[in-house]
Amino acid sequence: MRGKLWTRLAPFISKRHASTSQTSLSSSSSSCSVINPWLFVGLGNPGEKYQCTRHNVGFDMIDMFAQSQGISLTRHPFKALFGEGMVEGVPVLLAKPQTYMNLSGESVGPLAAYYKLPLNRVLVAFDDMDLPCGVLRLQPKGGYGHHNGSVDFIIMCFNELIRVKSLIYHFRKNREFGRLRIGIGRPPGQMDPKAFVLQKFNKTGRERIDSAIEEGVEILKLVVTKGLTEAARSSNVDQKYKHLTTHDMQL
Repeated sequence: MRGKLWTRLAPFISKRHASTSQTSLSSSSSSCSVINPWLFVGLGNPGEKYQCTRHNVGFDMIDMFAQSQGISLTRHPFKALFGEGMVEGVPVLLAKPQTYMNLSGESVGPLAAYYKLPLNRVLVAFDDMDLPCGVLRLQPKGGYGHHNGSVDFIIMCFNELIRVKSLIYHFRKNREFGRLRIGIGRPPGQMDPKAFVLQKFNKTGRERIDSAIEEGVEILKLVVTKGLTEAARSSNVDQKYKHLTTHDMQL
């Protein structure tokens, strides 16, 4: 299996050739650069009953990106639907864990370890109730910086905890992986959040999510070409004021 991995990654290794002098040849003979793959992960729950629900927008994002790049997703030993391809000359790995969301680390942790990926080359897409429906936010790594302990901050922490707790555990409590948060809005009134995320969108909400996922595909392509930090700086400005008035609207 390891041999097959290196066979697949061989095209991603580029060697820099030295001048014709023997000194230059010896000094640069070991000089080569390897382009680390990106691993894009979409979180969700497997099975037909969960398709098109709010909780599965991470799956939807990976499906759309795979389709746009001509990448096929098939079953993989690491409990995931998995695919690989090239985007702008960079290797990209796609995964949809089939473990249910609260156990997704059982799939993604071993997958990232197998490909020996640093966590700054891993990005996870998932639903976020703290963002208005259809609004995206790219976060280069874990942590919230300075905050005031508000109710909104507590909700944001809770949203992340229930979605990526398993990932953090299987990354040995390391939070330094990227997130692409996909806003689904908050449940109306006193509705149970667990019931809310397992419902499907209404027509308006589905249209906004579909539009956001198309934008998300472009954001992921920007991550590949520019990196997480630059992609976040660019995309988050565009997303900041989108659908500002829909935060508490049932979609």
